[in-house]
Amino acid sequence: MPTILIVDDEATLLKYLQKQFYTFDYNIVTAARGEEALDIYEKQKIDLILLDVRLPDISGIEILKKIRETDPWLPIIIMTAYSGIQGAIEAIRFGANDYIAKPFDFEELRFIIEKCIESQQAVAEVSKIRSRQKEEFSFNKIITISAKMTKLIELMMRLVDKTQSTVLIMGESGTGKELFASSIHYSDKGVRSKGPFVTVNCGALSSGILESELFGHEKGAFTGAVKQKKGYFEVADKGTIFLDEIGEMDPKTQVGLLRFLEGQTFQRVGGTRDISVDVRIIAATNKNLLEEVQNGTFREDLYYRLNVIVIPIPPLRERKEDIPLLIDHYIRVYNKALNKEVTGCTHEALNVLMDYRWPGNVRELRNMIERAVLISENEFIKPSDLPIEIYRSRDESEVNMIKYLSKMKLDKLIKLYVENILAEYKGNITHAARVLDITRERLKRILSKSYE
Repeated sequence: MPTILIVDDEATLLKYLQKQFYTFDYNIVTAARGEEALDIYEKQKIDLILLDVRLPDISGIEILKKIRETDPWLPIIIMTAYSGIQGAIEAIRFGANDYIAKPFDFEELRFIIEKCIESQQAVAEVSKIRSRQKEEFSFNKIITISAKMTKLIELMMRLVDKTQSTVLIMGESGTGKELFASSIHYSDKGVRSKGPFVTVNCGALSSGILESELFGHEKGAFTGAVKQKKGYFEVADKGTIFLDEIGEMDPKTQVGLLRFLEGQTFQRVGGTRDISVDVRIIAATNKNLLEEVQNGTFREDLYYRLNVIVIPIPPLRERKEDIPLLIDHYIRVYNKALNKEVTGCTHEALNVLMDYRWPGNVRELRNMIERAVLISENEFIKPSDLPIEIYRSRDESEVNMIKYLSKMKLDKLIKLYVENILAEYKGNITHAARVLDITRERLKRILSKSYE
């Protein structure tokens, strides 16, 4: 039952409203003076205040200001005589939700109160959702004991409140780039974490559509633009926009993004007016953007504007100590989702999972554990519950491969190994040379040799 505090020095009005609201399941508390009202507000949970502008001790406007210093959401409705309408309008400026002029119709007042309470309940629900998001998407929720990951998390926890600079997250598909981005947003202790977190997959939209989606468009800007539309940057105002797969962004949209990064303004497609918004940009890519710059597919000036704070997320094969933790986590998740009671993996299954290369990273592991929990008929996941290519490649193909490699000349074996590493890093010579701890020139010499 919502509690309404009615503040007015007219005893007759107080009795009338108390009687009327009683039949509508409202708990009514009254006060005839401003100080009394503030005392009640401090000591009781109040869901709405019906406040007269003129009181014997302090004005309703002063009460409104005091309450708004600590509570921006409590619904406050101002009551005033017809001659005091200007004061009511002033109260709206100081944060009142609505006003009603005396003498008023009770049904009109009840309608205003119901709308204000509904609005407060909606705000409370949004606050709960944001609170859950803040808890769910925090750095503390990232499952890791890896030294590499721990250092990254510690770095971002130090920087997240101290700078609003652009963040570039680099890593293979499935490593958790969006989880890192959302953790940056929701871990911000300032007002930004209360703003929107907007995700845009740049690789999923064609060039013309992406520009319109990001910056919006004016009516008539192109065929089909029948009305003005706000873009993601306007939607993300006071919050964060996450540009996933930014390496797929077309050159024209790159120009618009660069302009925004340089001046914090943009124009809608077909528009001429500069629009300013306060948005933090977090970009992510599974490509080597510097190589894309050298290849001419990504703007160099944009690359350096994005390359302010860089987070290189390591692939799962480089933090294998996290695999048992992730397996346990996803077993619990899918036990609950699938109503199963799997308690873990057999030693044989765990060894298979630890030896696997995980080209799809954490996302692949999650999907694999979901499948294993679903089909498992025992307390523990066995090798036979895993996809056949995983344990067969380890148990059978590995033996055959060792026999084959043992007959190969050393130089040819080295070349084969280098080619394998190069393929793993998608032909990125610089990255492969770094992993092999050799120069690019030596790597090229190894690859240039031919064997019969």
